[in-house]
Amino acid sequence: MDGRVVKSRTGLSDFDFIWQVVVLNLEPLGEENIWKLCEYIKNHDQYPLEECYAVFISNERKMIPIWKQQARPGDGPVIWDYHVVLLHVSSGGQSFIYDLDTVLPFPCPFDTYVEDAFKSDEDIHPQFRRKFRVIRADSYLKNFASDRSHMKDSSGNWREPPPSYPCIETGDSKMNLNDFISMDPEVGWGAVYSLSEFVHRFSSQNY
Repeated sequence: MDGRVVKSRTGLSDFDFIWQVVVLNLEPLGEENIWKLCEYIKNHDQYPLEECYAVFISNERKMIPIWKQQARPGDGPVIWDYHVVLLHVSSGGQSFIYDLDTVLPFPCPFDTYVEDAFKSDEDIHPQFRRKFRVIRADSYLKNFASDRSHMKDSSGNWREPPPSYPCIETGDSKMNLNDFISMDPEVGWGAVYSLSEFVHRFSSQNY
């Protein structure tokens, strides 16, 4: 994590936001970073929580290309097993993507992010096409749980140092991350979209 200072264009540009979201960026736990961002928005009333969504990006093979990522500077994509971003659909009709791993603006206008980071499915082999599980932020805060077991190797050792704060859990679960990564619409929370459906639903051009 490079400790970069970012400036928001949607009202979250104060020092506390930068400290909470950037300095405490706990990469590679993208799902917890976004959970913490949702928690911050809820606790600080920056804008209505119902305007915000956690978005899990994956597919059946858990191999998805995303461009403009810090892990691969230049023109090539990073192939993630899954990736998590925050979507803010403002009351004014403009949508923004918050991606803590991108080299694009933070936050990035939805249409710009889609064009530069997702590009088009037309030129991508079907096995690599992205799907999107979109969960309301309040539902994500209420239902997400992770014991971080996916961060350990076969011997039970941490692959990366875990966050210092306790694991996120609910009254019903200590680990349901796979239900969020799954792109089976019969599993988990939220709605699952193809790229074209995701763009049609949330693009600023459709408001």
